Amino acid sequence: EVQLVESGGGLVQPGGSLRLSCAASGFTFSIRTMSWVRQAPGKGLEWVSAITSGGGSTGYADSVKGRFTISRDNAKNTLYLQMNSLKPEDTAVYYCVMGWGTGDPRGQGTQVTVSS
Repeated sequence: EVQLVESGGGLVQPGGSLRLSCAASGFTFSIRTMSWVRQAPGKGLEWVSAITSGGGSTGYADSVKGRFTISRDNAKNTLYLQMNSLKPEDTAVYYCVMGWGTGDPRGQGTQVTVSS
């Protein structure tokens, strides 16, 4: 059974940082492209970032480019998202998904709230 368990969210002030993690199991993580997506209150899913299986290629939404960094540790079956210079508009539930795109969120997500 595919499991994706997100963690690391929380309440942070504007300009702050958070590091999200996604622990993957039930599939061969090391051969899958992975993405982070988010859903803000009352809005649809938004693709945030993606990384290819070996980490050689990454992509970012314009809204987070230069502030967020995606990475992965295939030995630990874990995907990461380092978020710096956070803004109130980054407030959302963040999910990791398989593939490059919004995908099909399976986990419970992790809440990120950026507020003073």
